[in-house]
Amino acid sequence: MFMEGTNKTNYEFLADDPNFSVKPVMISLIIGAFFAILNETLLNIALTTLMAEFGLSATTVQWMVTGFMLVMGILIPISALMLQSFTTRQMFMGTMTVFTIGTVICALAPTFPVLLAGRLIQAVGTGLLIPIIFNTFLLIFPPERRGGVMGMVGLVIMFAPAIGPTLSGIIVEHLGWRFLFITVIPFALFSMAFAYKFLKNVGEVTKPKVDILSILLSTLGFGGIVLGFSLAGEDGAGFLDPVVLTLIIVAVAALILFTIRQLKIEEPLLDVRVFKYPMFTQAVLLFIIIIMAMFSSEIILPMFMQGPLALTAAAAGLVLLPGSLLNGLMSPVMGKLFDKYGPRKLMIPAAAILTATMFSLSQVGTSTPIYVIIISYMLLMLSVSAMMMPAQTNGLNQLPKQLYPHGTAIMNTLQPVSGAIGVSVFISIMTARREGFLANAVSPDSPAAQSQSMVAGVELVYSIAFALALAGFILTLFVKRAKPDDVAHQQT
Repeated sequence: MFMEGTNKTNYEFLADDPNFSVKPVMISLIIGAFFAILNETLLNIALTTLMAEFGLSATTVQWMVTGFMLVMGILIPISALMLQSFTTRQMFMGTMTVFTIGTVICALAPTFPVLLAGRLIQAVGTGLLIPIIFNTFLLIFPPERRGGVMGMVGLVIMFAPAIGPTLSGIIVEHLGWRFLFITVIPFALFSMAFAYKFLKNVGEVTKPKVDILSILLSTLGFGGIVLGFSLAGEDGAGFLDPVVLTLIIVAVAALILFTIRQLKIEEPLLDVRVFKYPMFTQAVLLFIIIIMAMFSSEIILPMFMQGPLALTAAAAGLVLLPGSLLNGLMSPVMGKLFDKYGPRKLMIPAAAILTATMFSLSQVGTSTPIYVIIISYMLLMLSVSAMMMPAQTNGLNQLPKQLYPHGTAIMNTLQPVSGAIGVSVFISIMTARREGFLANAVSPDSPAAQSQSMVAGVELVYSIAFALALAGFILTLFVKRAKPDDVAHQQT
């Protein structure tokens, strides 16, 4: 498929191939991605049911979520190596097979340890699937079409988690928790059958050398960060807990050693030289800000609504649903606008809206009307849709083709890492502010004092989020449309 000694790009060769059709490739990947990502949030609402079923504590059952993020944090950095070692078909069929096996184990699990093992196996498949999609679409679509395509990916990535809790509630109530997994199995099998028939190989298998030390350092670094920050946010452990502190220190040291090694070896596991491309580096910084704002809001707003605003869990979920749906539905639109107008006209106004929304949420109180929360969350998710995928696409667009696997691996690693850091840091800040407020209250055990302490915590969290959003807005002022580095050099 590839010819040496020519300047033709990968997608130009594919366009010239009469036997290659883009649509089946897209459909194969998107079907698999939808149900794998849907499965991430399907389980969240069933944790209470699982506690009752298996007689578990909240800390134990939380490993269904923490363990999932941990496995993804460990595996995604290794995806760059795997994408260069196996064909597209091998990677997709392999990851979907692993995901399906994990799903079957979960559906049949007689005990909680078996259920957790199945969940971690699912995470292996999910963690590797997203980098496959990003890398494949970068290879088969030219830069001027990538915005719309990545917007479709954004629709899947955001729409699946948005409907997850609602769908989960219906299934658990009427069919039981095992059907959360049983209903996914036929769709996973269909995705594999469809891919077996239609999915074509794209890209080149270069079989890079496996550096065991890099894999160990990556596992210690990224896994330690996700686990350390996740534990810090659980049960008020905090960052001064000896286990948490040790994990984070070891993880940071491992990441420093990992980075040094990647710069020295000939075939790095994760090529950190991608950061010499300014639009990619800027995209990474924006992505971290967006993920922290989004993930923390998904945790803190429900706590605020179920606390001071006295809403039920179901009502709190419904308040957030319009924003989540809007985000998913607008992602393809934002992608097409990115292709047409470039990143600046989307990202600068969106960053301004995000900053204003964070400021608005920093002013909430016990008398805040529900419609203010609904509108604020819709604006938050609208701004995310106009920033996240355009920033990712623009950043990846500047990379030469051989760095696509490394760029996508880094971007996708940041999601669980930034999410874990954002949630644990913001929850710790909120908890510390609440405790400080209650320590000075006349009647700390009174419902009024408890509500006001939560309000004080939420206000502080969103004041910090406002500062982060403002930094993001300043970053967007320097964004420009990126061209692939190899193409840019050909044109000069």
